[in-house]
Amino acid sequence: MHPGKPRIDPRVDFVAGDLGDQTAISAALDGVDVVSHQGAKVGLGVSFADAPHYVHTNSYGTAVLLAAMERAGIHRLVLASSMVIYGEGAYTDPDTGQAVRPRPRTTEDLRLGMFDPRHPVTGNVLIPSLLTEDAVPDPPNIYAASKLNQEHLASIWTRMTGSAAVALRYHNVYGPEMPKDTPYAGVASIFRSAIARGDAPRVFEDGAQRRSFIHVRDVAAANLAAIRFVLNQPTPLFRAYNVGSAEIRTIGDIAYALSKHSGGPPPVITGESRLGDVRHITASSERIKKELGWTPTMGFDHGMAEFAAAPLRGTP
Repeated sequence: MHPGKPRIDPRVDFVAGDLGDQTAISAALDGVDVVSHQGAKVGLGVSFADAPHYVHTNSYGTAVLLAAMERAGIHRLVLASSMVIYGEGAYTDPDTGQAVRPRPRTTEDLRLGMFDPRHPVTGNVLIPSLLTEDAVPDPPNIYAASKLNQEHLASIWTRMTGSAAVALRYHNVYGPEMPKDTPYAGVASIFRSAIARGDAPRVFEDGAQRRSFIHVRDVAAANLAAIRFVLNQPTPLFRAYNVGSAEIRTIGDIAYALSKHSGGPPPVITGESRLGDVRHITASSERIKKELGWTPTMGFDHGMAEFAAAPLRGTP
């Protein structure tokens, strides 16, 4: 739920409504050629009690939208997906160099501080590598399952209606206007909210979790590239793209950068963990660079400095 009307370009026709409201969605689609579907409940969820809300908002809401698009004769879609559908990232065996799917991290492993995934047979600590879009999905939490379901619905819709869709699998997005003080927000927003309160960012595990952080303006540019692409493709078509930075950073890196640029207290590495979190997940975005001509422009240090001074949504 957004707290009031957002700041928008005056050329935009703003309509407030619920993604699951078939009447409102149908009205909003009048005169539309392509839909950029960004609506979703985000975050890992606090408990499994959140599952009905995630499924209703993300899965049912997407089904309502796609059905309305079919009725309106709209055949082009850009879908905001997520890197969380992959589960644990890509890994190689340190002895053989071969790709290995790690065994799931257990509560006992995490309790003992064994954070890095291990080989399912030898027990060797695996080496993280870059994920491509061909990796087999393995959603580790409710949110991830609902985002993968959005992709499945979109793919089926393209085949049944002769349409074209692109799914953009965002990696860790950050930037101005992220929501303030919510457990459902991304890690960048959680750290930024803590610093704004005068608290130290609390970093789970040892802070060495690798991620592909990506600035929201680069995400917006990826959407524009995807819209241009999908408008000119034959149908049916479904294509997925990673959207992440080539700069691999850690969760600890972002906490320290935000503290430094905002003059806040240094992060606290807690050693705590949450079952359902993934250890390392970093993107290869070569496909979108090659096929859509997109490339990120915001460097990590510049982006963190800007974000540290930018307002959060809900901040006066």
